[in-house]
Amino acid sequence: MSDLHLPAGSTADGPFDTVVDPGAREGWVHTGIRVLALEAGGEETWEADGVEVMVVPLSGACTVAVEGAAADGAGAEGAATDDTAIEGAGEYELRGRADVFAGPTDVLYTPVGSRLRIASADGGRFALATAVASAAHPVALIRAKDVPVEARGGGTMSRQVRNFGTVGSFDACDSLIACEVITPGGNWSSYPAHKHDEHVKDPEHPESELEEIYYYEIAPSPTGTPGFGFHQTTSSGEGKEIDILAEVRAGDVVLVPFGWHGPCAAAPGHDMYYLNVMAGPGKERAWDITDHPDQTWVRGTW
Repeated sequence: MSDLHLPAGSTADGPFDTVVDPGAREGWVHTGIRVLALEAGGEETWEADGVEVMVVPLSGACTVAVEGAAADGAGAEGAATDDTAIEGAGEYELRGRADVFAGPTDVLYTPVGSRLRIASADGGRFALATAVASAAHPVALIRAKDVPVEARGGGTMSRQVRNFGTVGSFDACDSLIACEVITPGGNWSSYPAHKHDEHVKDPEHPESELEEIYYYEIAPSPTGTPGFGFHQTTSSGEGKEIDILAEVRAGDVVLVPFGWHGPCAAAPGHDMYYLNVMAGPGKERAWDITDHPDQTWVRGTW
């Protein structure tokens, strides 16, 4: 399963430090992430062919010009049945941040069929979180001050969640679910381990079927020494065999097609960031999870 842990730079393509596209690798269908690196004064044009997008500045500020026709009825291959003008097309300023540990950032949602021109006067790195979409929605600018920030867990399981694109926080989209998690050095997150790899209708214990991407940044030491953490994913049943225990560093990606995922452990002295991107085949956009039965008890200690 080493092909599900993608070290920093291993998927680089042109101006993109990271490229994971839905449908571009076997067994990976619904979600994607691209990390665009721009020098001062640089710009790049990219088309959201068959996917909706959230532009998330990781470091630096940018302007995003949104053009094109939203393909209402587009499928996984981007085949459109009815082209309509994108509602909210225009130019948007994302004020960004120094780095992912500085706090929430402005985020821009753009629908399937968008053509994006991303430019940065001072340079920076910008994540494009994507999910296969079929319905067009208006462009939406989410300001940093409006991002719901949640404290989750307790004790050495404490972490901060920035819910800019989660269910209930932002619902004016088709299938994309996204958020940021900050885990202080020495703490564990994505714990208890949990899964969302089957559709369960039980109203008392529902579960969604969702792929998930973890894109990592790790804070260096005060002297600049690179930091690290650990990510684990384990089998959740017959036909869903998986075994990942990976040391992760800044710029790494871990793909979770199924299975119990967690914990994510941050090395002492090195805060850990990850950007989660989720989507699945269900008609309803939902994030319903099942805790690992051996670990769910820890919630009662928070």
